[in-house]
Amino acid sequence: MRLVQVSIPAGKRELVSNVLDEEGVDYMLTDETSGREYTAIAYFPLPTAAVQPILDKLENAGLGEDPHAVIIDAETDTSRQYEELEKRFAEENGETETIAREEIRTEAREMTPEFPTFVAMTIISSVVATAGMLLDSPAVVVGSMVIAPLIGPAMGASVGTVLGDAQLFRRGVKYQFIGGFAAIASATLFSIGVRYGFLVPPGTDILTISQVSGRLTPDFLSLAVALGAGAAGVLSLASGVSVAIVGVMIAAALVPPAAAVGIAIAWQQPIAAVSSLVLVLVNILSINLAGLVVLWYLDYGPKNWFHLSKTRSALFKRAAVLVVSIAVLSVFLGGVTFTTIQNAQFQNEAHDQVTELVGQQGTPYENAKLFDMTFEQAGGLPFDQSQTVVVTVGRPPGEEYPDLADRVTRRIRRNADHSVTVQVRYVEYESIDSRTAPATSNSNRDFSHAELFVG
Repeated sequence: MRLVQVSIPAGKRELVSNVLDEEGVDYMLTDETSGREYTAIAYFPLPTAAVQPILDKLENAGLGEDPHAVIIDAETDTSRQYEELEKRFAEENGETETIAREEIRTEAREMTPEFPTFVAMTIISSVVATAGMLLDSPAVVVGSMVIAPLIGPAMGASVGTVLGDAQLFRRGVKYQFIGGFAAIASATLFSIGVRYGFLVPPGTDILTISQVSGRLTPDFLSLAVALGAGAAGVLSLASGVSVAIVGVMIAAALVPPAAAVGIAIAWQQPIAAVSSLVLVLVNILSINLAGLVVLWYLDYGPKNWFHLSKTRSALFKRAAVLVVSIAVLSVFLGGVTFTTIQNAQFQNEAHDQVTELVGQQGTPYENAKLFDMTFEQAGGLPFDQSQTVVVTVGRPPGEEYPDLADRVTRRIRRNADHSVTVQVRYVEYESIDSRTAPATSNSNRDFSHAELFVG
């Protein structure tokens, strides 16, 4: 609930009283003696969902487009009149509560810290995320998201657009641009220091680190994550609840990919850097688009017809720019998604083909066992497909399979639409009957490498 304090100009006292009486609001009036333009102050408690409708009615009745109102978060009102008012607005709004336009404007402004603090926290967050990714530590990466202050600018840009607040919009866009640049630049400098300061083993392949490689293959699911983060952020903001957890989600969509860009630059992997940068841009644009759509759906647009028309025009133009930008970048996402699906299909089909051949009863290879199949990519980059397939086959001592490698190679290659190198490795195995084996022995003897065939 909220306690609203409205300053009443000269000659408007009866107007305010009539509106509040008609709406069934329990209020108190006091004289204002400061000598300014106001002659009285009205105090009245309201359910959260009732604040904006009541203020709109006061404005429409003649209080003015910019009334002096103070909205305070209150705990309890024990009057029966308030309970009836709460029930009425709950029925009218379907049990949903959204804060007033001025409240959400204030919340959006206060979510972004002062500029020096914002830049410092962004840099710290990016450095911590970079260290966590190079350590391959999910816990450290998550910790970096907690301190990232990136939710404020995103929410500010969306709120500024829908409310027609040009200053708030420009501030949000400016902070998002500076925050993204600061995150990438600090991650790059830190990664260069780590690499050439020998803080990681020489020759480290960053593309094999799971926390890094996971940000190098952005697909359409990444788009869904960003849209969900933006929508959740606006819903939390509009409902007046804490947005701290949602802020972590938004940071998850921005900070690690920005750190991945810096790591890729430091290790001179331009394609990997571009891939991560696309993910950063898609996430930023999607968060802003989701924020605009949800805020407009929640009816936070201006009530004045002239302001509404102007704001709607600006919103549609900005939304169109976001949609077109996301569509262009989605070509990249689509390519990655298509390549990923093709790779998965090829690997599944190759595994099925080898399984049908090795160890099947009634074939020369019925005593053979398929121990492992691994698929290696040329460089681990977004559009790379499996280039090498390593098949490990177990065979009993004394058995030979001279044509198995050729048959495995043919079966794998007939399912591939690109050049594939097939390696078949043999290891000898000998089963020991556990019922006759000594208590201290293992049920299987260690594998011993026998030979390697390359197809």
